[in-house]
Amino acid sequence: MRKDLSFVVMILVLGLVFSSNAWSFKWPWQKTKSIKIGINAPITGDIPKVGEGTKFAAQMWKADIDKAGGLEVGGKKYPVELVIEDNESKAESAVKANTKMITEDEVLVIVGPQSSKQAVPAGDVANNYMTPMVSPWSTNPNTTKDRPYVFRGCFLDPFQGPVVANFVKEEFGFTKAAVLYDVASDYPKGLAEFFKKAWEEVNGAGSVVAYESFTTKDVDFSAQLTVIKNSGAQFLFTPQYYNEVALIVKQAHELGFNGPVVGSDSWGSAETVKLCGEDCYGQFFSTHYAAAGATGATKAFIDRYNKEHGYVPDDVGALTWDALRLAQTAIENSGKITGDLKKDRKAVRDAFAKIKNFDGITGGMTFTEDGDPIKCAVIVKISDKGEYEFYKSVCPN
Repeated sequence: MRKDLSFVVMILVLGLVFSSNAWSFKWPWQKTKSIKIGINAPITGDIPKVGEGTKFAAQMWKADIDKAGGLEVGGKKYPVELVIEDNESKAESAVKANTKMITEDEVLVIVGPQSSKQAVPAGDVANNYMTPMVSPWSTNPNTTKDRPYVFRGCFLDPFQGPVVANFVKEEFGFTKAAVLYDVASDYPKGLAEFFKKAWEEVNGAGSVVAYESFTTKDVDFSAQLTVIKNSGAQFLFTPQYYNEVALIVKQAHELGFNGPVVGSDSWGSAETVKLCGEDCYGQFFSTHYAAAGATGATKAFIDRYNKEHGYVPDDVGALTWDALRLAQTAIENSGKITGDLKKDRKAVRDAFAKIKNFDGITGGMTFTEDGDPIKCAVIVKISDKGEYEFYKSVCPN
């Protein structure tokens, strides 16, 4: 009976192999090669909307790649897999996520993290493992500094700080500034310093009349805001995330500070206005793109995102789209997929470094040798309807 059974099984297997459907059958060792893209994002934690926008943009990009039959490299098309890891808005979790994706999931490229607090340490991991990484939203210089495998899709804070300082000076003619920032987070701390330096270069030493700080997860800013109000400051610059902006602006108004409150690209989430309400109407912030009045490919992305997800994408979503298209360009220009992951990562990194001009939906980019794009910033005004209106564009000299 056993011999008969074995014979029957063998006949069935051979029949499967040589049947008309045999070409669709794959033995366990005949795996189709795929290109794995890692996504390191804050799906949970303090800024989950940033993670949501990252994930949605990545899924939209993958849908386009799937529709095209995969990424074409060296005349062959390869399916794409997204490996999405939650960094919980924590530096240590971002490091663990990068380590896992590189050593266990064997991703070819990593997109993210977004925030500098996570991108700076995660970039160190990517560079040490010689794995290309592109941060869509991290503006801190240390993310890419001395890291040939790390790139970004946004302008830097040494550019953004002077943009805000010069805008306020030209727009209002003020001479006295106040700053409130999170001292425990790389992004606001660094940007506060760049703004202060730029402001004092124009208005003189001591023209930042209040330079106040707090620590991540603080919710009561009354002590700092009282100092700011009593300092004679004509406006407040606070480069914080949407969950903190609403608290700061509302508390400032409650204490009687009526000067403009100016922000940075971290204000770009729709959650800023949702949480802040009318307290934020009429305020300005610097950012990467303005959804209102967009045209061409930018409008097409916004309309599609809005249709699929029910709201207008913030700058994180748009920058993630650009970062993925940058990664796509580098992969397609890398020559070929050899199957040797170390060699393929190096080829993609080299192709990344050769991208000179890139037409993104957040603007045109020309890359420096350090992997940083030279691109324009946008000043946005929050209208009395809570919409982000384009106010002006500021480009590097």
